[in-house]
Amino acid sequence: MIQHKPNQKKYMIPLCLTIAVWAILMVVLLPSCGKKENLAEAVGKGDSIPDMRTTGVTTYISDSGMIRYKIITAEWLVYSRIDTPYWAFQKGIYLEKFDTLFHIDASIKADTAFYYEPKKLWELRGNVHIRSQRGDKFDTQLMYWDQGKERIYSDRYIRIEQPDKILTGYGFESNQQMTEYQIFNNTGIFTVEDTAPADTVQQPKTN
Repeated sequence: MIQHKPNQKKYMIPLCLTIAVWAILMVVLLPSCGKKENLAEAVGKGDSIPDMRTTGVTTYISDSGMIRYKIITAEWLVYSRIDTPYWAFQKGIYLEKFDTLFHIDASIKADTAFYYEPKKLWELRGNVHIRSQRGDKFDTQLMYWDQGKERIYSDRYIRIEQPDKILTGYGFESNQQMTEYQIFNNTGIFTVEDTAPADTVQQPKTN
């Protein structure tokens, strides 16, 4: 099991704040984002018709008078009149966090994302890529973010690229800042010079 616990807190990325602010501000800014379609009333708890649909969303979020976040998604669906209410981003989602000089210091990207409101749980699926403030890159096909338990985890193959080495394995858990993490079943540790950069997750071949 590979564990990573850096000593310097100055590099910690407020990823939990990013996700929390993202979730809260999406609700606040919904009236001003994209195009809205009023859909028919739901006919039951199991109805699959969303309560709201917003398309072509590109939003900049300000904090203390400065632009700190950028959110891009092609489609945002809200399902609130079912047993387990959730938001759906089935056409991809991308988030950038800026520093005070408007440089990107964190980014999150996934082919699909779901947010389950009662559980305070994010589910990111398909080519999930997270880049931390200090430059560590996390690539997998499935990632969960449990805001209630303050942890990020996955049971899938994961690739972590640090400045000097690359870690691979199955099963992953991290704190919300993505600064202390562990791979439960590691399959390799490589130097960066021995491997080529990869923007998407490459699954190992099996016979």
